[in-house]
Amino acid sequence: MKAMVIDRVCDLTCEKEPLRLVDMPVPSPGPGEVLVRVSACGVCHTELDEIEGRTPPPRFPVIPGHQVIGFVEACAEGAGRFAVGDRVGVAWIYSACGMCKFCRQGDENLCDRFLATGRDANGGYAEYMTVPGSFAFPVPETFSDIEAAPLLCAGTIGYRSLRLAQVTDGDNIGLVGFGASAHLVIQMARHMYPASKIFVFARSAGEQEFARELGAVWAGDTVDTSPEKIDRAIDTTPVWGTIVHALKNLERGGRLVVNAIRKEEIDKKELLGLSYPEHLWLEKEIKSVANVASRDVREFLELASRMQIRPEVEVFPLEGANRALIELKERKIRGAKVLKIT
Repeated sequence: MKAMVIDRVCDLTCEKEPLRLVDMPVPSPGPGEVLVRVSACGVCHTELDEIEGRTPPPRFPVIPGHQVIGFVEACAEGAGRFAVGDRVGVAWIYSACGMCKFCRQGDENLCDRFLATGRDANGGYAEYMTVPGSFAFPVPETFSDIEAAPLLCAGTIGYRSLRLAQVTDGDNIGLVGFGASAHLVIQMARHMYPASKIFVFARSAGEQEFARELGAVWAGDTVDTSPEKIDRAIDTTPVWGTIVHALKNLERGGRLVVNAIRKEEIDKKELLGLSYPEHLWLEKEIKSVANVASRDVREFLELASRMQIRPEVEVFPLEGANRALIELKERKIRGAKVLKIT
């Protein structure tokens, strides 16, 4: 099979082809696993974090990709939940122990033995992959393969962020950054909280205009002061300075949810400008998001189907994965980028 692999950690400001196209054997599913013939895989900022060493794979080479749509090609013993030919999705959560207190309460994302698709195990930048059957998810027929791929991470992590934000209908909602995840969050928020106003903070004029097209009442730069205070904010950016500016715009008792696996080091000095009276006092909260749990994937896919969420996508061939990643690094973004595998 064809696959794009990460061989090493590198700096994408210098390296423009971080992935290597290889030919390798089709994997065999182990006990409880299914073999998936991959049809589409979303491209995520987390792949940049893996390549640049902020959340590096434990070993190389590894096949990245964790927004996977495909069809069950074979089922090993113990994977009877699916039949050959079923369409499934695979998200960032590849497996967890199933026994610890976090797994028992439905928070497998906090499990010490959490494994990530495309980092700790081979992912979807390939024609085939294996996954434990309990961490493959049926995909609603509402979506094409290309449309469904971004829902497995950009949509699901956005849904978890919105849940953790504890929004009450009528709250002012702030979205900081407007890439693949935020353009789905705004669609969710408008459906779930129709009385709320949504304010978007994004660096590029194109992203700001896109946010207004999708229903933002206001869109400005990440350093701007919003015309009204924000009750609940979600930061989807890879940088630090946005946290300081979001806290500045947060209402008393407000909550900022930081939706990122890692933050880049390029602007960490911005935190030196953090002022307790201006940014944190009066019971403001910061909440981080760690990965996703199975219930997030299941609930969001069902919700997205009911709401008829439609991601905006730009499609690349598997061999175009490097170009997609470099465009993501350079912030050439409108919606989500998806690899069409087969």
